[in-house]
Amino acid sequence: MAARPRTHKITIPNLYSKLDKRTGRVYWQYKHPITGKFHSLGTDADEAKKVACEANDIIAEQRTRQILSVNEKIARMRESREFITVTTWLDRYLDIQQERLESDDIKINSVKQKKKPVELLRQHSGMMYLKDITTLEIAEIVDDVKSQGYNRMAQVVRTTLIDVFKEAQHAGHVPPGYNPAQATKKPKGKITRQRLNTEEWKKIFEIADSNHRYMGNAMLLALVTGQRLGDISNMKFSDIWDDHLHIIQEKTGSKIAIPLSIRLNAIDWSLRDIVGRCRDNAVSPYLVHFFHSTSQADRGSQVKANTMTMNFKKARDKADIDWGEGTPASFHEQRSLSGRLYKAQGIDTQQLLGHRSPNQTAKYHDDRGKDWSTVAI
Repeated sequence: MAARPRTHKITIPNLYSKLDKRTGRVYWQYKHPITGKFHSLGTDADEAKKVACEANDIIAEQRTRQILSVNEKIARMRESREFITVTTWLDRYLDIQQERLESDDIKINSVKQKKKPVELLRQHSGMMYLKDITTLEIAEIVDDVKSQGYNRMAQVVRTTLIDVFKEAQHAGHVPPGYNPAQATKKPKGKITRQRLNTEEWKKIFEIADSNHRYMGNAMLLALVTGQRLGDISNMKFSDIWDDHLHIIQEKTGSKIAIPLSIRLNAIDWSLRDIVGRCRDNAVSPYLVHFFHSTSQADRGSQVKANTMTMNFKKARDKADIDWGEGTPASFHEQRSLSGRLYKAQGIDTQQLLGHRSPNQTAKYHDDRGKDWSTVAI
């Protein structure tokens, strides 16, 4: 005699149904795949299926973690550093970066920049052994970022992953010279941001200065000192002594002393003039500060880099400048313009911008940032 056809076709693992012949109702149960125990899920079929799927996902994730833990235990039992998973090493790598930050070996922005590439590698190959990662895995990650149109980010990912394996070599987790990221092709980053010229700068300055006087001060300092956005935000009146403005660059740690007498002929402003312009009735230690209290800042408080960036963008957009097919110039482009204008003027832009090169003297290399590099004019 043929079996009675089933009323409910169940495709979800570990989900069972049971017909109560007395009432004619169907009751749902979930069987725990590890303990074998049944758990009642009631009579709502849709709800039971949803709960069963969620339970399966949770248990699968737990099993994955257990497998990862077992792999680590086996690695420790073998007393071999080469049996370390990508996830475990990446956790250690981030700890190393934090240690480098605390010892002033790298800057906070460098640490932040490394986190995204690290997470991409973790998501892609977290359960693999570090020693089993090949160029193929790295290329897949880099190419995926590049395919989304983020060429610059793809470069950052590749550079960071190269460093991940360099640190792994130093720690002995992979053989010397083993660096699958190094073998990948370097993504080419097409520069699309447009350069800023003097006339464009003047248009933007006029609008920015009329909206916020502190923006005029910030733009003048950017062009006459050639310093980065963060360094301009951090400039203090107490940094001025011996007739020089002293700057410790946030990004490189380079120490630069710029004479107040330096003058940028293209706009006919000296640093001394700008410092005088920054002084007002608002008591503040910062050169670039709020002149009036706002809902977000007190009078005399520091103007942060984000505020300068936002207000520069607003003034730039109001200037109605044709940037062609490229990206409109950012606040940072003033640094490039400053370098070009001073070069035409005969000023040593190498010192002013704080760049390092093989042409610098041995003493400059050996002083480890203890001495100030004074800009000659």
